[in-house]
Amino acid sequence: MSSIFIGAIVFACLFAAALIGMLLRMRLPIHHLDAESKEVIRLATAVVGTLSALALGLLIASAKNVYDSYEIEVRTSAARIVLLDRVMDQYGPETAQARTRLRQLIETRLNRGWGFSPAGSMVVDSIDESAGIEPIQVVLRALTPANEPQRMLQARALEVSTQLAEAHWILVESNTEGLPTAFLVILTCWLAWLFATFGLQAPANPTVIGVMLICSLSVAAAVFLVVDMAHPYIGVIHVSDAPLRTALMHIGK
Repeated sequence: MSSIFIGAIVFACLFAAALIGMLLRMRLPIHHLDAESKEVIRLATAVVGTLSALALGLLIASAKNVYDSYEIEVRTSAARIVLLDRVMDQYGPETAQARTRLRQLIETRLNRGWGFSPAGSMVVDSIDESAGIEPIQVVLRALTPANEPQRMLQARALEVSTQLAEAHWILVESNTEGLPTAFLVILTCWLAWLFATFGLQAPANPTVIGVMLICSLSVAAAVFLVVDMAHPYIGVIHVSDAPLRTALMHIGK
């Protein structure tokens, strides 16, 4: 389910709750909305409002941290990819196969993450793709260094490829993470209750309806940001692929 669709659902729920509150205000007996009743409603609303504000604030901060972590991972991986390619180039022509394989993996990641498909790119086999950088490590381990500089370059290439492999599997494990559905439903219920009480205490006039509309849209936009940033590669607000594109331009040069 897309973040825009979820935001639209939250907006509809909140605005509908506010309108329902206004309708109930016109149908309830007057003594149900006297001063003492309104005081109790305000106290109950304050409790739920505090919980909602804390939960939404923590979710926004958490989603921003996730987004920043993925952005750092992309930049770090791009730098390590260029470094690995340079090290393999210095080793000698024996690493030509591994360098070609590295380029294919970057093209595949760009295609799957951002829909980028450079002209003349080769399709990586799905089985090999699931292994990430590991086929390149197999090639590197099979090399037979002829001298000490080559042994040092082989060790360095294996070290950098191991760092890339760790980043790859961390990405695979965290790729399905996001905002839990149950938590989102509960938060929406809390917010809907708040907007219903707002409507219960406000007269149904164009000014109040307009304010409720804007408030509903603002809160729904906050939920949209949380859900969207929790999926940094596919959302409207997504991590830039510029570092990987730049790395792709330098690989094999």
